[in-house]
Amino acid sequence: MARAFPELLSGASLLGRGLGMILRRPKLFLLGAIPPLITSVVFVAVLVLLLTQANRIAGWVTPFSNGWSPGAAAGLRVLVSLAMVAAAILLMVISFSTLTQTLGSPLYDKIAESVEAELGDVRDPVQEKPHVTMIRSIGQSLLLITVSLLAAVLLFLTGFIPVIGQTVVPVMAAIFGGWIIMIEMAGSAFARRGLFRLGERRAAMRHRRAKVLGLGIPTFLMLSIPFLSVVVFPVATAASTILARELLSATPAGPPQPMVDRPVSSG
Repeated sequence: MARAFPELLSGASLLGRGLGMILRRPKLFLLGAIPPLITSVVFVAVLVLLLTQANRIAGWVTPFSNGWSPGAAAGLRVLVSLAMVAAAILLMVISFSTLTQTLGSPLYDKIAESVEAELGDVRDPVQEKPHVTMIRSIGQSLLLITVSLLAAVLLFLTGFIPVIGQTVVPVMAAIFGGWIIMIEMAGSAFARRGLFRLGERRAAMRHRRAKVLGLGIPTFLMLSIPFLSVVVFPVATAASTILARELLSATPAGPPQPMVDRPVSSG
């Protein structure tokens, strides 16, 4: 625990470094803000719809409470509404990140490459054919969304538990969401080193979980705020590139070797 706190702060500080780097590249910053702006409009509309209909949906999923006293039924529906919104935000932020990455993939790759060049470019970066990269990215994104959907359902069900549902569930959503966001955002830096599989990213991230979450949790929370993501997304892309470099240079067994001779899979 004593070591985890400095690591959390160290991870969070990467946002400041990422901001400094992206501000020195105003053209990339502005271009990188366009995809999250587009997706923000779509997701805000969905979120507003959810919030306005939350009580009605809560009533629909709790028909057994119709015979309860008005106070008890209303209390249950408030708990269900809060759990539903928390689970929906988790799924929406992950989906938002995936969709934004897909829309702006060439731009975010440029940001990552620019950061790499400033810090010392990758020696012999691994290159994929564009169509291979696209197929792999789509497969991995669908897998991450599926995992996030399962987690959102679990968090929603846990939200029925009084107190725990309103305290532990939001914390767990932020931790899980921050971890998944970092798996996605650091993908370009890992791929440039021949680490294409999600399992390879997780293996590198596990060695410094606290640092990963130190960057991932505030990124996740800020991406859940409508339109703040327009600024956060390019900054977090730069920060996650720095994070990936540090993780790979600090892996106990040494930086993983590129695996270019084996077939690329989505998992």
